[in-house]
Amino acid sequence: MGKKSRVKTQKSGTGAAASVSPKETLNLTSELLQKCSSPTPGPGKEWEEYVQIRSLVEKIRKKQKGLSVTFDGKREDYFPDLMKWASENGASVEGFEMVNFKEEGFGLRATRDIKAEELFLWVPRKLLMTVESAKNSVLGPLYSQDRILQAMGNITLAFHLLCERADPNSFWQPYIQTLPSEYDTPLYFEEDEVRDLQSTQAIHDVFSQYKNTARQYAYFYKVIQTHPHANKLPLKDAFTYEDYRSPPATTWKMIAVSVSLCGTSGRESRVKIKLGVSKSDRLYAMKAEVLARAGIPTSSVFALHFTEPPVSAQLLAFLRVFCMTEEELKEHLLGDNALDRIFTLGNSEYPVSWDNEVRLWTFLEDRASLLLKTYKTTVEEDKSFLKNHDLSVRAAMAIKLRLGEKEILEKAVKSAAANREHYRKQVQVGAPLPRCEESGTGGARLPLALRSLEEEAGVQEALTLTEAVGRAKAVENGLVNGENSIPNGTRSEKGNLNQEESKRATEGTKESSSDSTERGREQ
Repeated sequence: MGKKSRVKTQKSGTGAAASVSPKETLNLTSELLQKCSSPTPGPGKEWEEYVQIRSLVEKIRKKQKGLSVTFDGKREDYFPDLMKWASENGASVEGFEMVNFKEEGFGLRATRDIKAEELFLWVPRKLLMTVESAKNSVLGPLYSQDRILQAMGNITLAFHLLCERADPNSFWQPYIQTLPSEYDTPLYFEEDEVRDLQSTQAIHDVFSQYKNTARQYAYFYKVIQTHPHANKLPLKDAFTYEDYRSPPATTWKMIAVSVSLCGTSGRESRVKIKLGVSKSDRLYAMKAEVLARAGIPTSSVFALHFTEPPVSAQLLAFLRVFCMTEEELKEHLLGDNALDRIFTLGNSEYPVSWDNEVRLWTFLEDRASLLLKTYKTTVEEDKSFLKNHDLSVRAAMAIKLRLGEKEILEKAVKSAAANREHYRKQVQVGAPLPRCEESGTGGARLPLALRSLEEEAGVQEALTLTEAVGRAKAVENGLVNGENSIPNGTRSEKGNLNQEESKRATEGTKESSSDSTERGREQ
């Protein structure tokens, strides 16, 4: 047993005295770091890994119970002090009031009419907690020595806030006392609540967020306990996982996942769908060239929307090319009107052919139906569960998310089926095909709508026309859309993790950094 660690009771915050061996906790965090640095598990193994990591985290939380700095009363009790502090330091405090918006949490509500472009809210820079203020604080010596803190602005801000919260005389105490003690984001979900997210598109982000946060905490716990420049930090004896998982420490990851969870229903909702043309497709070269001319990669993540139609211009264009016959591809590669045909790929009013429309809507119907089968519950079961059970806010949020995804997919299936039958009738009656008048655009740029993808857009090297047609003819005959030409699955999130501790700690956080803590409406 090592030297016992204590947290002193503070005037502005309290921490229950507890006897915890830093060495014992250090051993647990070392085990946690090793577990979180293991390679990404294979399909179907993510839940098992999550449970194992969570078990270690819960052991650490249990030993650290009572060590976190907390404040007496409710956060709203400190709002008057916040407004007074803000006013005394030059911030605007008139024209609005702080109100609890129930499910949305606390926020500002106007108390008078605000004109367009009127400046009504301002905060002096001296009130902001920034990387610069962190460098000039008690955290400065450690910051000057730790490369991760220097590279990761959001991590620096997290420690800056934790240090200031542990200091009862901090300049920022009036602000810090009003921060929420916990959030309704996945990092705070109980295990059963996370289980409700299984099969949803958010679950992989939830697993990743939890793993990254645990890895970062394990790494920095060792830094705080062993680095010579961390000896004088006020949080040295009270650096708990409970504190580190708070939003200041994981703001950027939380925002990404929270957006996924908040958009559970409504016209703004969508379901991602990954589609690509297989290189084994005998018409791959020609399809790749047509897609390249339209500014669309051969493989990308698209979205099915709640609105009608459920597909965007980009997805419609991709599906039309994906389902083209060799003759249809030649029409978009050869001749004086080839460019005009490219322009209308995303226009629902100008089909490539009636048969092409039947094929693409049949494919989409099948694809959405397969995605629906991956869920363990039906729409009716989810609705019944929400109606007949007294659920926590987080559990209800999770079920609403998966319900929203399934409703979008069901709507896409119905819409695709209706379109399939509509165009099949057009084929049967021999209806004339609408043709777009020649635009005479020549070498004009392609429509922006076909150049801007909703999700990640790959860079594609266009083939010359001769190469495209030549390569297609050189390949042996096969199905236009064989089973290998419909790759649609979930890409493995990450490869093996680097074993160097500093890279372990920052994995998953490099995508963002910030110069200051910015908060809008807090939940």
